[in-house]
Amino acid sequence: MRTGRGTLTVAAGLVLVALACVGYVLPPAFDPPLLQADPALQSLPAQPPQEFRPVVASAAVHQEDISLPAEGQRLEGTVRAPVTPGRHPAMVFVSGSGNGSRTEFTPQAEFLAKAGVVTLAFDKRTVGYDFRERDFGLLADDALRMVEYLRTRPDVDPARTGLWGVSEGGWVVPIAAAKSADVGFAVLVSSPNVSPLRQVAWALNEQLLRLRAPIGVRDLLTRAMGGVGFNFLRYDAMPALRQIRQPVLAFYGTTDPSIPFVESTRALTTALAQAGNDRYTIRFMDHGDHAMRVNGGPFTHGYLETLANWIRGLPETARPVLHLAGATPVQRFEASDVPAAPWYAGGTMLGLTICLAAVGYVAGPVAAMVVRLRGRQPLAETNARLWPPIRRRLRRMAWTGLGLLASVAAFIMLLVLFSVNQAGAWPAVLAGWLVVRVLAVLMLVQEVTAVAAVVVGLREGLRPGRWQHVAIAGVLGGTGLLLVAAAYYGLFSFPW
Repeated sequence: MRTGRGTLTVAAGLVLVALACVGYVLPPAFDPPLLQADPALQSLPAQPPQEFRPVVASAAVHQEDISLPAEGQRLEGTVRAPVTPGRHPAMVFVSGSGNGSRTEFTPQAEFLAKAGVVTLAFDKRTVGYDFRERDFGLLADDALRMVEYLRTRPDVDPARTGLWGVSEGGWVVPIAAAKSADVGFAVLVSSPNVSPLRQVAWALNEQLLRLRAPIGVRDLLTRAMGGVGFNFLRYDAMPALRQIRQPVLAFYGTTDPSIPFVESTRALTTALAQAGNDRYTIRFMDHGDHAMRVNGGPFTHGYLETLANWIRGLPETARPVLHLAGATPVQRFEASDVPAAPWYAGGTMLGLTICLAAVGYVAGPVAAMVVRLRGRQPLAETNARLWPPIRRRLRRMAWTGLGLLASVAAFIMLLVLFSVNQAGAWPAVLAGWLVVRVLAVLMLVQEVTAVAAVVVGLREGLRPGRWQHVAIAGVLGGTGLLLVAAAYYGLFSFPW
């Protein structure tokens, strides 16, 4: 007795509907609302011209490499100092996320040194910092070691020695400033001031909108983020910001696709007000990106001049005529938090699901190999006729399942690369999403037809041996687990 195509089609359709519903009824959901316009940021005054007046950056500069002990390793850095006599203001660069090479600060460091500011750029630590584990307090201690060193130099004014931090450094610098009064000032460039998870989710949403990605792509990525157990993602920046007593200069670019700059500004001004600190200057740089450059090229107009004039003018420049000025920032969506995944969808359970599925897919070939190595023929005549078609179905299912896992991983990597490099084209996103969803549906159809084939085979007299039982249970069970996981991540949901 054979199962008709009509019956299989209905069965596959019912399973598809059931799996599609899983993506709707199970949390977490992520749907950032539109951000209500902030009247205080809708009509900003222009930046005072004296702040970005031309800077004479022509002094001779002495450069030297240093190596300082830190927790678990030594930190290597480069000092650039003007050779003009006297004590100068000084500043330490604190990098954003990633490897954090000192060379990325060379243009700014050389400009400031030629303008009369001692600068120190250092390579970020490699011990205790990686993709999964990040201790912002440890990074702050590294920055404070650099400040301590600069303050001992005879060409540095200890009272005007501060920190500059970009992006992730915007979580590090406030911790250092709150820990030590030796930090004379803080410069924050593209500082998120919200949790890393909110910042990444906001940037991801903006990038997917730019790439015209289907809503299902956002659901896939945000649900995956909700299941990630990285300890630093839900870091709260506000306690450290509330303890800053030093002068603060903050820059935000109006074309920065990585930072929710309106909410970041609100968080900063709120925290400083709670600290009783009115010595802050916030400037929105027109056409500025995440690094205060224009489309990754030259620095935005007035950035370097404003930075140099503010540092050299301390302490007078710490109390600006205007706290907020510059180009009008526009942020469309709120930086909403990504809900934590329930226990059954956390990283541990997802890893267990993938491992079990992989074990199941390996079980079939291993079982057949064991039978061949033992040199036995466990199949009777009926089994010899019914088992090969089932074995071929199981083999195809295993390859499809592995292909789905590989395609999802490649698709996520593609989106991450697009997001990091602010590049990519929407046809590539749609093509990748189509491949992922087609493989998911194909795997579902293969599961239904394979189950039907096994049932029909048993009815017609198939008597699987022990290793055939292992192959059937491993592949069908592994595929079933992947189907449920795919349903949770929205691969069967509609709209597309």
